[in-house]
Amino acid sequence: MNEELFVETPLHVAASAGQTNFALEILRLKPSFGKKLNPEGLSPLHLALQNKHSETVRRLVKLDSELIRVKGREGLTPLHFVAQTDDSDDLLSEFLHLCSSSINDVTSHEETALHMAVKSFSLKAVEVLLGWLRKTYKGEVLCLTDKGGNTVLHTAVSTSQPKACFYLFFGSINIIVVDRILASN
Repeated sequence: MNEELFVETPLHVAASAGQTNFALEILRLKPSFGKKLNPEGLSPLHLALQNKHSETVRRLVKLDSELIRVKGREGLTPLHFVAQTDDSDDLLSEFLHLCSSSINDVTSHEETALHMAVKSFSLKAVEVLLGWLRKTYKGEVLCLTDKGGNTVLHTAVSTSQPKACFYLFFGSINIIVVDRILASN
């Protein structure tokens, strides 16, 4: 087995400490470091997010937007991580704008970013994600189920989140109607 599969690179250290300029220079010189996982299963971007270094995060993803899709421990991407917190709706919007395909990424438990937002009771993130889905006509994301066979709406209902249920139900109707209209043309 490859002993160097999980390593702590200088980029992990710089991103974790919020040393933005140093982290950017390392990423420019050694782009592969951005996708490496440390022994805890975290990428440099995961560490910057975990330590609330949003400027470092913004600059790293501006240099390489695919860092948003790096799967860490349990398949969690930085988008999933951001969707779990109510205070990072700006980052969530930025991530979706820079890497729209990340909306389709699922964890090892088959959870989307929307599943993560609902399970974390992050209503702001639910609103941002639904707004993005509405703008991009990606209604199929609402129908995806996790390993337990639950859609996002099932999860919101089972965890007694009436506002999330309202947003999901009425938001999904709008998205599905638009999907059908577009498909019929």
